[in-house]
Amino acid sequence: MRLQNQKVIALVDHDFEDLELWYPVHRLREEGAQVDLVGQEANKKYIGKYGVPAESDYAYSDVNPEDYDAILVPGGWAPDKLRRFPEVISLVQHMNDHKKPIGQICHAGWVLISANILQGKTVTSTPGIKDDMTNAGATWVDKPVVSDGHLVSSRRPPDLPDYLRELINVMEEYKR
Repeated sequence: MRLQNQKVIALVDHDFEDLELWYPVHRLREEGAQVDLVGQEANKKYIGKYGVPAESDYAYSDVNPEDYDAILVPGGWAPDKLRRFPEVISLVQHMNDHKKPIGQICHAGWVLISANILQGKTVTSTPGIKDDMTNAGATWVDKPVVSDGHLVSSRRPPDLPDYLRELINVMEEYKR
């Protein structure tokens, strides 16, 4: 298990893209990571775009980013909600400031834009937010997965296998 003893925050809110949350959560757990679902409220059921539920383990305000090795931001419509919480922005900024792995896919780039961490980065996302990403100072490329240091980005569900291979590699390189 390549990620044994690593802890990951997986952000969640209503209308997350079901595969973009659950595929990474299961793959990271298969590699030995502890993945905590973190939402606005602890022990709350959030429903994905296609009806798959996810129950949060903790609230945003309950977690200390110092206790975690990485953060995962799923896509869907949830990122438009997630980026409105100062606690979410703070978590993402902390991970960025400490060069801890940040995984983002599809519309998750909106959260990174609001956290103001994309200046000078090379990223990908769903093409629908390409302009948003470039206006935030990033160089956008149309590839299944892009790794720029500790930031790993991907476009959409068909890219999940490439995305997780790269995210796991980046996480494996990161040591607390």
